[in-house]
Amino acid sequence: MSRFSGITDNPHEEGRFHQKTGILLTNLGSPDAPTTSSVRTYLNEFLSDRRIVEIPRLIWMIILHGIILRIRPKRSAKLYQSIWTENGSPLTYITRLQRDKLSGLLKQQGYENTEVVMSMRYGNPSIKSGLEKLREKGFTRIVVLPLYPQYSSPTTGSTFDAVANVLREWRWVPELHFINGYHKNSAYIDSLANSISEDLEKNGMPQKLVFSYHGMPKLFLDNGDPYHCLCLQTTRLVVEKLGLDKDKVISTFQSRFGKAEWLKPYTDETLKGFPEQGIKDIAIISPAFSADCLETLEEIESENREIFEHAGGEKYRYIAALNDRDDHIEAMLDILKPNL
Repeated sequence: MSRFSGITDNPHEEGRFHQKTGILLTNLGSPDAPTTSSVRTYLNEFLSDRRIVEIPRLIWMIILHGIILRIRPKRSAKLYQSIWTENGSPLTYITRLQRDKLSGLLKQQGYENTEVVMSMRYGNPSIKSGLEKLREKGFTRIVVLPLYPQYSSPTTGSTFDAVANVLREWRWVPELHFINGYHKNSAYIDSLANSISEDLEKNGMPQKLVFSYHGMPKLFLDNGDPYHCLCLQTTRLVVEKLGLDKDKVISTFQSRFGKAEWLKPYTDETLKGFPEQGIKDIAIISPAFSADCLETLEEIESENREIFEHAGGEKYRYIAALNDRDDHIEAMLDILKPNL
C-alpha cells in the first residue's frame, strides 16, 4: 500500500488545474453540540495540541486526562449552552456566513475560478476535510487564510501544522500560499475603525475604550512569539485612524487559564479596578476575534460585564466582532488579492 495518497483519475493536461485557486478559510472551531461529551472531545483535541500547552508532554497528559477532561467539560458545556443558537455554534455559523459572502464577492469582482472552503482547526469541519474537498475538485493551488489578524504560535502556527500534516501525506503537493497574519492590513484596520466609529456616533465616547485581546502565557512572549506586539500595533493603528485620545484607550488580555503568568494587563482585573478610579462608563472590543464566539459572547459580553458592574461600573457596552460585516468581507478579499 502506498504511503502517499493521490487522485489517479486526473487527466494531467496542461492548464486544467493552475487556472483555479482554492481558498481555505479557517478559524479555531467549536464543539459539535453544547453537551459534556461533545465538549470533552473538542477540548481533548484542543488541549492535546503541543502549541497550546508546552509543558513536558507526559506530565501534561496525566493532568489533562486525569483532571481537566474529568472536570472542565461539564462546566464548559453550560457556558456553550448559554450562547448556542438555533443555527448551532455562533463561531461556526458566522464563519459559514463569511465564507458565503466572500465567495459572492470574489465572483462579483471577477474571480470566477476560485472556490472558498471553510474549515476549523479543532472540531468540524476539519482542515483535512476542507483540503480534501479542494483536491477532489482539482485545485492544485491553495491559499490558506486563518482568521487570526495577529499571528501567534497557538493559533496561526497551529493551523500551519495542521495543513502541513495533511499535505505531507499527499503525492501531489499543491502550490501553497499561507497567510500568517494581517494585523496591519489597511482594510482590516478600516473595518475595525468603522465598527468603533458607528458605536461612538450612536452612544458617545466612553470614559475608556478597552481593546481586549485573547491572552497567552507570558513565557510564549519571552520565547519569541510576536503576538503581544502585534496586538499593541493593532490598537495604535486604530487609535491613529480614528484620531482618538490615547489616554482614553487601553489594551488588555483576557481568557487566562492555569496559574502561570499571562500577558498583562488582565481584562477582568482592569475592569474590576476601573470604578474605584472613577471610570464607570466603558466600551470594549475584541479585535483578535474575527467572529463572535464563547470568549466574546459569554466572557466579554456577560462575565466581564458582571465583574465591572459589581465593582460599581454603570455603563458597559460590547462592540461586536467584525463577523460578516461587508467591510470585513472586503478586507478579506484585500488580504487575499496578492495571492489570487
